[in-house]
Amino acid sequence: MNPTPASQASPPVASGDNAAALDSRLAQETISQLLRRILPFLILCYIVAFLDRVNVGFAALHLNGDLGFTATVYGFGAGIFSIGYFVFEVPSNLILHRVGARIWIARIMVTWGIVSAGFAFVSGETSFYVMRFLLGVAEAGFFPGIVLYLSLWFPGRAMARATAIFILGLPLAVLIGAPLSTAILTSFHDFAGLRGWQWMFLLEGALAVVVGVIAYFVLGNSPDKVTWLTGAQRDWLVRTLAQERAAKESARQYSVMQTLLSGKVLLLAFAIFCNITALFGITLWMPQIIKGIGGLDNTRAGLLSALPYLCAGVAMVINARHSDKTGERRWHILVPAAIGAVGLVIAGNATSPVMGIVGLCIAASGILASNILFWPLVPMFLTGAAAAAGIGLVNSVGNLGGFLGPYLTGWAKDTFGGYGASMSTLGVMVLLYGLLLFAFLTVATQRSGDASRRVAPGAARTPAH
Repeated sequence: MNPTPASQASPPVASGDNAAALDSRLAQETISQLLRRILPFLILCYIVAFLDRVNVGFAALHLNGDLGFTATVYGFGAGIFSIGYFVFEVPSNLILHRVGARIWIARIMVTWGIVSAGFAFVSGETSFYVMRFLLGVAEAGFFPGIVLYLSLWFPGRAMARATAIFILGLPLAVLIGAPLSTAILTSFHDFAGLRGWQWMFLLEGALAVVVGVIAYFVLGNSPDKVTWLTGAQRDWLVRTLAQERAAKESARQYSVMQTLLSGKVLLLAFAIFCNITALFGITLWMPQIIKGIGGLDNTRAGLLSALPYLCAGVAMVINARHSDKTGERRWHILVPAAIGAVGLVIAGNATSPVMGIVGLCIAASGILASNILFWPLVPMFLTGAAAAAGIGLVNSVGNLGGFLGPYLTGWAKDTFGGYGASMSTLGVMVLLYGLLLFAFLTVATQRSGDASRRVAPGAARTPAH
């Protein structure tokens, strides 16, 4: 519905405290409108994306036996997704920056949906490896593209909140995917001559195609022409985004090549690599880990896989809200990362099903609660094509952890007969992630404070973020 002329009218000119109050109220109204109109559909897209990425973990409860896969074979195949993702991530994000989100995100979703459905016809190790690699190629650019897209719509003051809400799609994907995938596996078993896992890939792949087509019609490319913002809201948003972009470019304007070689970008890339190694080291193995700990059947193991992500979703919301309320970032990343490391050690060395599930709940909560505050960091100092390249590089290198984590877990399972060694190693990785970002943000805050004192001696320092 188009706004009425009255709603399009700019607010009366004010000065002093009244002007500040009007600007603050206008900012809150604009950001609230952005959250309501943009985030729900993007969360749906992320749910579908993550579901098609991790549904192989549920399929493995049946697929491994049907095709004779060892733990090492499954772990390698599950992880090789990230190699294809890595190779095509930066080019995909640069294309998105050039052609716009509506076209490119829709293309990504339709392509990966077709590839995901093709998993129904995997017949052995080679076809499994090839299809997982192609799925990574097809999905490359989606997540960093969304982060870039959010940075084109949300001012810096709201970017952390918007990104945190978007990333809630990850635990929601498992919460929805666990019962959905389990139901398809059991209800469609041997229907029309196909196994349950074949139907799961076909149906969930088709869902991605449908949502991808809808994305083409729903997503806008920029905020300057949208009709669901009032004139005052649109003017404030465009002006604020332009001011923030100019401020970042005046501090330092990075070329694409400078971005790819930037020490800041490379450190962030390695940090998130450590986090994602831990995340996918348990996510793609969760149903099998739970089945091994509790001696459960496939259906119960699949359903229980949702529990750690229910806990993680709650932890993500609490941590993000408290971080925004206090304006503090470093400890809100380090403490959950350390808690996640403890949870992984507990899960890997559990002697009872209850302790194993508790450890997995702690691990997933810590890993994801710390992860949720990471993604607004790159757009803090990059704009335009440099931001597209930087976010793409960080995410592509980070997602190599999506290869290492699952493969390490499978190799350790075959070598040592359990998950203790791999879970402890993953715990070290997520703790290292927290320590690296704590150091990065500490140095960044100190440099920001030094720069402020040089420009305005005696000025109050900005609280550490």
